[in-house]
Amino acid sequence: MKSLSRQGSRSLSSFLALIGAEDRDLDDNEFAGTWRVQDSEGNPFEITLLASGVAEADRSDEGMTGTWDVDGLSAVITWDTGWTTKITRTGDGYTKTAYDATAAAPTNTSSAEKLD
Repeated sequence: MKSLSRQGSRSLSSFLALIGAEDRDLDDNEFAGTWRVQDSEGNPFEITLLASGVAEADRSDEGMTGTWDVDGLSAVITWDTGWTTKITRTGDGYTKTAYDATAAAPTNTSSAEKLD
């Protein structure tokens, strides 16, 4: 029984070490921070990408939350609403694209400006 307990502790420690390493990677990532973008009606709102992999937005005071990770030149955000948002480096700037749960093509596109 003790060996199973030690094995479980080692597994948990390894898992926590991986999470910590991933946090450092996101903290140093160009996408971590707050972004000003626009919704499909042209209304500005902010998306904050935390180093922990958590995403938050204040679109129309909805208080959206989700998770994010990096895929190539994009930060891919999966929202609790079922939508997906990508902030993509395009040359010297950034573009935001948003997809509803069933969309193959972006439902909305706007510029993305990093605030911090």
